[in-house]
Amino acid sequence: MAVAPSDFDIPLGARTAVIGPNGSGKSTVLSGIAGLRHPTAGTLTVLGNAPGSAATGVSYVLQSTKLNEAMPITVAEVVAMGRYASLGLLRRWRSRDAEACRAAIDVMDLSDLADLHLGELSGGQRQRVFIAQGLAQDHELLLLDEPLTGLDMVSAATIETVLVDELARGKTVVMTTHDLSEAAAADYVVLLAGRVVASGPPETVLTAANLADAYGQRALRVEDGEMFIDDPAHSPVPGRHVHSERIVHPESPGSDLH
Repeated sequence: MAVAPSDFDIPLGARTAVIGPNGSGKSTVLSGIAGLRHPTAGTLTVLGNAPGSAATGVSYVLQSTKLNEAMPITVAEVVAMGRYASLGLLRRWRSRDAEACRAAIDVMDLSDLADLHLGELSGGQRQRVFIAQGLAQDHELLLLDEPLTGLDMVSAATIETVLVDELARGKTVVMTTHDLSEAAAADYVVLLAGRVVASGPPETVLTAANLADAYGQRALRVEDGEMFIDDPAHSPVPGRHVHSERIVHPESPGSDLH
């Protein structure tokens, strides 16, 4: 999805939620920040550097990673891949590389699964593995494409705890989401609809007018003074965790719903 020319800033040391309907450009924005896509016009600066340069210190965890079920690769080996970019030309494994991998495996509660093949894991466990791979990288900015979507409650809670810890360590977290409650809990929000509709603190971005602009009036419904987003792309999945209600209260600061 192309994103029309837009100006926005993402604050350092905070959690930013990038939200918008399917096809609004959320993954495109993350890919641009990671240096995997390049703007056809304008400039994009990440931590003072060009996106994709070794100096940016960006770790990017995709929403889903395709894998060959027959490939005999273990959890520990996948996490170790997060260190490849920092090993240098000789690819020498150092004690600090091993420590970074151990710490990432421990914090994602994967120690008991480290020797298992990826094909033996549940979807939630696999997501934790790929986030551990991202954590093992040298990074100041952690990009996550819908990290909590469709996960079991244990995995979702583990990931949420890790994100809080990352922020406490002074890291910057940028995550895409379909969930209004997740966006409302962030420090900063970028609302997309093929362009940046609004950006700023959640109370100034997640207003009825902005959401109607992004999602369209037919995607909004009001019940008992609360606004809901009807998002078929993010329907509940049987057996998976239940998301918080995606609502905006009219009495919330910045809301203009009456």
